[in-house]
Amino acid sequence: MVVCLQDVFLICFSLVSPASYENVRAKWFPEVRHHCPSTPIILVGTKLDLRDDKDTIEKLKEKKLSPITYPQGLALAKEIDSVKYLECSALTQRGLKTVFDEAIRAVLCPQPTRTKKRACSLL
Repeated sequence: MVVCLQDVFLICFSLVSPASYENVRAKWFPEVRHHCPSTPIILVGTKLDLRDDKDTIEKLKEKKLSPITYPQGLALAKEIDSVKYLECSALTQRGLKTVFDEAIRAVLCPQPTRTKKRACSLL
């Protein structure tokens, strides 16, 4: 039996790793939903500082890849029904405070769940 006492999940992926991005859909989201179906999720793209880094872009191009864009991240967030999509860089601190602020907000001010409710009709 699994008891879920988590208040919020931060599912993170690297903005410069398409494999990391795909793992959200293939691995992490299903795992979270399996064990804690109603816990809110915030999707976080990390390493924001590297998305515009010339060396990083060049290395990705050599593999015929490119960094994950904001619209791609947002689309995945909608697909997994995330309450928020954010991007940050631990190196530069850009967006980092917002990630934690939004995690706190998701716990203190939860959005109504969008689960399908079953109704019982008596005739």
